Amino acid sequence: MTPELTVLTLAAILQIVQFALYAVPANKELGMGYTMSPRDRDPSRPMSEQTARLGRAFDNHFQGLILFTIAVGVIQMSGQNSGFTAFCAWVYLIARAAYIPAYAKGLVPTRSYIWVAGLLATTLMLLAALI
Repeated sequence: MTPELTVLTLAAILQIVQFALYAVPANKELGMGYTMSPRDRDPSRPMSEQTARLGRAFDNHFQGLILFTIAVGVIQMSGQNSGFTAFCAWVYLIARAAYIPAYAKGLVPTRSYIWVAGLLATTLMLLAALI
């Protein structure tokens, strides 16, 4: 497996880990009665700030993961894997892993810089495929 595909696989596993990091405290805070319901109404009590942030970080990774998956797919299908694209893939994964605690702890503007690093790595992979 190429480094880019390895990182894509790890990024998908990271998404599963993020789900657990969010779901466990959300279930404790909101109660399983609510979290297992169809959620036709708002919860009777709010989640803590940190749990809500973990949920937003989880959702945000879906958005980044879509673009990163496209970048890896384009690199793979065009056979343009290189040390540069592998490096970019690892930067993406490291940034996404670092984003979770940065967002959960409310580190401003650090979390935004980390987010930009991941997006930039994905963008550079896409641009590398066009060159």
